[in-house]
Amino acid sequence: MSLATPPEIAVLFNKSAAQKDAFSTSRLLVYSLLGGAFIALGGLLALVVTGGMPQVAAANPGIIKFIFGALFPLGLVLVVIAGAELFTSDCAVIPFALLHRKTNISRLLRIWTIVYAGNFVGALIVAYLFAYQTGILSSGPWLEAAQKIGINKTSHHFWETFVKGIGANWLVCMAVWAAYAAKDVTGKILALWFPVMCFVAFGFEHSIANMFFIPTSMMLGADISMYQFLVVNLLPATLGNIVGGVVFVALPYWFMFKENAAPSADTHIATNEYSHQMEALENQLN
Repeated sequence: MSLATPPEIAVLFNKSAAQKDAFSTSRLLVYSLLGGAFIALGGLLALVVTGGMPQVAAANPGIIKFIFGALFPLGLVLVVIAGAELFTSDCAVIPFALLHRKTNISRLLRIWTIVYAGNFVGALIVAYLFAYQTGILSSGPWLEAAQKIGINKTSHHFWETFVKGIGANWLVCMAVWAAYAAKDVTGKILALWFPVMCFVAFGFEHSIANMFFIPTSMMLGADISMYQFLVVNLLPATLGNIVGGVVFVALPYWFMFKENAAPSADTHIATNEYSHQMEALENQLN
């Protein structure tokens, strides 16, 4: 078949978790830097295009939401197709493996911590170098659009941002789950695009994207404090993203396919082969 079935996707999810667990800390960190940078590039693209359309935004805000959502998926496409690590998708992949007893809490926390930190730094690099230093957002109407998005994201109550974080990562993790079904690049891109476009158009909160949007707003002069950024927005968005990935994706699909995706010899062989390939590559480089 040209399409993997849901039980087959469950097996692939477990294999993906095993491969992530096989990464050394340095490689996991580099992959995470790329993940944060890729998401930020998608955000920057969406901001540059829609920020230059204030008349359209005033006359038809729904169209702007759609265009913003249509462009933002560039980031997740690069993560999945080119290869990178993303904290939000790991909120489903790693707990899925944990539920199957393929990993443990300490390994989960190791991956989450490294990937979250790497994503943060990668997003900040893009914000500082390509959004701020280039000056592409430093004049109107882009300046006002960039400032507005940060102010808006830090103006909601904890619960509202938390719930929006759940919705965002439910859709992000479903995008990744669906992308595993496709066996060609076009199919993967389409599977990723629709759910991500949907959550962005809804105005939901994605913690890694906010690591780009809010610091960019702050660099461009928006009146946002570190407390507003880290506590008012990033904390509830992150917690919501975790709940969205674990409760709305990992848990139900584990329940549905726990027999199909149970730990198997094939998965352990794949992990060992991956580790041996990485060791061979390292020896060649040295």
